[in-house]
Amino acid sequence: MRIIGLDIHRAFAEAVAWEDGRLRRLGRVDMRRDLLDAFAAKLSLDDVVVIEATGNASSAAAVVAPHVKKVVIANPKQVRIIAYAKIKTDTIDASVLAQLYASGFLPEVWIPDEPTQALRRQVTRRNQIVRQRSRLKNVIQSILHSHLIPSCPHADLCGTKGRSWLSEQVVPQDERLAIDRHLREFDRLGEDLQVIERDLARSALGDEGVKRLMTIPGVDMTVALAMKAAIGDVSRFDDPQKLVSYLGLNPSVRQSGPGP
Repeated sequence: MRIIGLDIHRAFAEAVAWEDGRLRRLGRVDMRRDLLDAFAAKLSLDDVVVIEATGNASSAAAVVAPHVKKVVIANPKQVRIIAYAKIKTDTIDASVLAQLYASGFLPEVWIPDEPTQALRRQVTRRNQIVRQRSRLKNVIQSILHSHLIPSCPHADLCGTKGRSWLSEQVVPQDERLAIDRHLREFDRLGEDLQVIERDLARSALGDEGVKRLMTIPGVDMTVALAMKAAIGDVSRFDDPQKLVSYLGLNPSVRQSGPGP
């Protein structure tokens, strides 16, 4: 069995093969779907390909997987030998990935199925829009603050009452135009948010696990879907404590001495 280490970047990947205790450089592959597929077609169905987790790792794994025995994605935060290496090249990084897997010391990342990846993307898009809308509110607040205007007395600056109050404030004409522009962008993002939340609501209604999570006090649709996106298929955890640990909810104590 060969182990192929792929050090992936945005535009290319460096490939190294580990076989019979020896390393062999396979060269550089452009990170385009057709070229990556052509490279993978030259591999063997007995090969294992190891990739460090990056933004395009899942897509690369999907292209390579049909041509090999297994694709493994490594956790970059735990592959410390790469992160803290004094001498770093793409070839060395790819070699380390292959050797760590061969020695059984590679921390793997679970590869979610396509529905889970799609849900993660939608949850991420929603979060991005919410943050952008909050940023626009802060920009408007900063304009008011710079002209010695007190904070809006209403809970929602961009709500009906907030906008009515905002229209009464005296600011220079260029600032008024800027505020109006920010409000238009806020509303446009709100339309996008409604579309995404409708899609998420359909996902929630069709998922018994999500509906069950929503019965927990304080867990609404957004939180339940975010948990579903993060966990994926809960049956992959054979012990509740492993799920708790995966989510980072298990408290731990680190101390150098015996304590008080």
